[in-house]
Amino acid sequence: MTSSRVVIAGGGLAGAQTAVSLRERGWDGAITLVGAEPHRPYDRPPLSKDVLLGKAEGADLGVDFEALGVELLLGRAATGVRPGAMTLDTDAGPLRYDHLVLATGAEPVTLPGTEDVPGVHTLRTLDDARRLKPVLDAGGSVVAVGAGWIGAEVATAARAAGCRITVAEAAHHPLAGALPAEVTAPMRRWYEEAGAELRTGAAVIAVHDGEVELADGTVLGADAVLVGIGSRPATGWLAGSGIELAPDGSVAADAGLRTGAPGVYAVGDCASYPAARYGGRRLLVHHWDNALTGPLTAASGITGGDAVHDPVPYFWSEQFGRYVAHAGLHGPGDVLVWRGDPDGPSWSALWLGGDGELRAVLTVDRPRDLAQGRRLLGSGARLDPERAADPSVPLKAAAR
Repeated sequence: MTSSRVVIAGGGLAGAQTAVSLRERGWDGAITLVGAEPHRPYDRPPLSKDVLLGKAEGADLGVDFEALGVELLLGRAATGVRPGAMTLDTDAGPLRYDHLVLATGAEPVTLPGTEDVPGVHTLRTLDDARRLKPVLDAGGSVVAVGAGWIGAEVATAARAAGCRITVAEAAHHPLAGALPAEVTAPMRRWYEEAGAELRTGAAVIAVHDGEVELADGTVLGADAVLVGIGSRPATGWLAGSGIELAPDGSVAADAGLRTGAPGVYAVGDCASYPAARYGGRRLLVHHWDNALTGPLTAASGITGGDAVHDPVPYFWSEQFGRYVAHAGLHGPGDVLVWRGDPDGPSWSALWLGGDGELRAVLTVDRPRDLAQGRRLLGSGARLDPERAADPSVPLKAAAR
C-alpha cells in the first residue's frame, strides 16, 4: 500500500472523474478532492435544462466517493500552490500533496458595470440555476445577452416555461464564435418558430435594473438578464505559483496534461494542451467531453503510465427541440458539404480539407452521422464529396 496522496483542486466533473479514474487504475493511496462549492460534485449540462425547468433539483454525478475512499472537502476554495513545498493553499488552511491535479474549471465572462445590478445572472453553477429558476417559474421576461450555446439553451428553457425571451447578440449571426454564418442561417428560424426573439448585430451597452440598452438606442425590459458571452479558465488563484499559464489564461499543460511543476497535472476547462492531431496546436476546450476524457490521461501519468491527451473535440447542445452536436475543428480553407436539407428537420454539415480529409462535422438530429463522423475523424478518413453529400448514403460508406 502506498502512503502517497493525490489532492484534486476542483469539485466539478473533471475533478470527480480524476478521482474515479485513479481508483480504476489501481491507485490505493489517499485522494482528497477540494471543491469551492458546498455541493457534492454534479454535472453541468442539466443546469440549463432540467434544473431551470424544475424537472430536477440537482445533477449529482452519482459517484459513491465514500466507497471509493475519496475525502471530500467542500465549501473550501483553493487559493494558491507552493510547488517547492508540494502544498496546496486553501481558504481553510494548507494541504500537502504528492500529486496535485488542477481542475478548477472556468468562470463566466461578465458584462462590465453589471456587478451590482439586480436581476443580472450567469449560468455556470447549481446555485446560478436556482437563482434564475424563480423568474421562469413566474413566467417573467428574460433577455439573454449572447446567442451562443448557453443563450440558445436558456431561450429554449424560457419558452418552455412560457416566458418572453429576447436574445441579443453583438455579432451578425448566432453561434458566431463556433460556426460560420451560412451554417447558422437555418437556426434563425428555430428561434422564430419557438416564439423567441433573436436580435443580431445588437451590442449591449448598458444594463439597468429591469432594462437592457442596445447600441441602436433600443431599450428592452427584462425581469432577468442572463449573460452568456463566454467563459475563461478559473486560474487567477495560481498567480505567483510559478505554474505556467498560456496567453488565454489556461494552465499550459503538456500532452500528458502535466504542468511544469513536479507532480502537478491540469485537466478540464482550466487546462490547454498541444493536440498532436492538429500539428501540436494548443487547444483550450470548454466542453463536457474534454472534462470526462482528460482525467483518464492524468490518472495514467500519476499511476506510472504515459497516456497522451489527444481527443477529437466534441460537444453537443439541446435547443428548441433539436439535438445539435459538433465534432472536430474546421478552418477557413476547408470545403463545406451539406448533407441533407438545412431547412428540413434533420441535416448535417461536413468540412473537408483539400485532400478530402474530414475535418469537422455538425449534426442536427442525425445520430448516425454523428457516431460515424466521430469515428471517421478519429481515424483521419478521407471522403468522396459527392457520396458524403448524399444523405441516403451512410457517412462511413463515403470513406475512400
